[in-house]
Amino acid sequence: MVLPIVRYGNPILRAKGSPIEKITPQIERLIADMLETMHAVRGVGLAAPQVGHALQLTVVDVTGVTDRPSTLFVEGKPAEIEAFMPLVLINPHVKPVGELVKGPEGCLSFPEIYADIMRPEAAEVKAQNAKGGAISFRCSGLLSRAVQHEIDHLNGILFIDRMEMETRRELKAELEALQAETKAARPQQR
Repeated sequence: MVLPIVRYGNPILRAKGSPIEKITPQIERLIADMLETMHAVRGVGLAAPQVGHALQLTVVDVTGVTDRPSTLFVEGKPAEIEAFMPLVLINPHVKPVGELVKGPEGCLSFPEIYADIMRPEAAEVKAQNAKGGAISFRCSGLLSRAVQHEIDHLNGILFIDRMEMETRRELKAELEALQAETKAARPQQR
C-alpha cells in the first residue's frame, strides 16, 4: 500500500525514532508499504518518520541511478549494488568516513526543494535487515549520501539543518509556505 508522506511542518519529522525490538507482522507490513511508497514516488530512500512512524527503520534503493554512481563494500570487498537493493535498515548506526563533499539533495518531505549539502564522502553502516539479521557495509557516492540522509531522519535531523545558511535564507519563503500548508492541513489538536 502506498502511504501518505509526511511533509515539513509535521512534528514527527523532528522526533527521534524508537528502536525496533522485534520484527513483528506489523513491522513487516510497514517495510513492504515503505518500499512500495518509495518506488511509487521514485525516491531513493524513505525513513519511517516520513510515513508517520517514529521508528528506527529506513529503506534505500539506488538501482537505476546512473548519473550519480555508488560503491558498496561488504566484508571489505567490492559488491554489486543491485544485488543488495533495496536495502532495509533497522536500528542503523552510521560512521561517516572521508572528506566532506558537496552534492545535490532533495527530500520527499520537502517537495520541489533541492540544495547542495555537505556530507562525508563515505559511510560505514551497521544495521539489521528485514529479517532481523546483522548487516554491515561501507558505501560511497549516492548510496552513502542517501543512507546518511535517511539515518538523519531517524534522529530528527532534516536536510535543511545541513544546508549552508545562505541557501537556507534563499529558501526561507518556500520553507515557511510548506510549513504553513502542512500545519493548516493537520487536524487541530484540542
